[in-house]
Amino acid sequence: AEAPDLGLWENLGQMGFAASLGGLRALVAAITYMRAYVAFEEVEWARVDSLFQLACRLQPHDVSYWDEAAWHMAYNAASSYLHSDRVEPIMRGKLYHSHIERGIHILESGLRYNPDDVRLLARLGDIYARRKMEPAKAGEIYERIAAIGGPDRYARLAGYEYLKTSDRALWERSYQLLKRAYDKEGPKYPSVVDGIKELEKRLQIPFIQWIPERGSGRQSSQAQPENKPATR
Repeated sequence: AEAPDLGLWENLGQMGFAASLGGLRALVAAITYMRAYVAFEEVEWARVDSLFQLACRLQPHDVSYWDEAAWHMAYNAASSYLHSDRVEPIMRGKLYHSHIERGIHILESGLRYNPDDVRLLARLGDIYARRKMEPAKAGEIYERIAAIGGPDRYARLAGYEYLKTSDRALWERSYQLLKRAYDKEGPKYPSVVDGIKELEKRLQIPFIQWIPERGSGRQSSQAQPENKPATR
């Protein structure tokens, strides 16, 4: 079965289009998703975007569609254009950045339907951290995840991002977040310790308040490096 043409969606509008499908919305969204995957394998990024847009509008509360649509644009399409021999060199950077922005726009649209969804916020934070290279914004999003009850690691990730900035106020916030993580019971992540040690110097923390160097008596023998959540 063929998914409805995107032009139909544009003409009828969201509510009218959804109403015209009734209980078939989920099925049509799934078929549209499969067509989008075929377009991905054929490296047809405009079709990928259009088909995912349709799937998202058909099932706006299924965050997996928004998440994967954003991932394709901000990572796969952006990198494809950046390294494509079929694109003029002068256009590669422009297309790279425009598709990262497209991924951000998709996630922001998804969050309007699914406010404070941790999965969509985490993807948005990762894009700002890894693709936009805007640590202040990434840290803000990670801290928002922690504030709404997301996994504890996002408070630490916010601290790591703030540490990358040149803003002293954000360094102070980074110190608060990482020190809070350090003071909790359990393993002391080496990345937390390293961040705090760096901030002790930057912020000129009194020596008496310094934490022990990694490997000293207070350092857990179970400590392990901490990595950011994997991106697809």
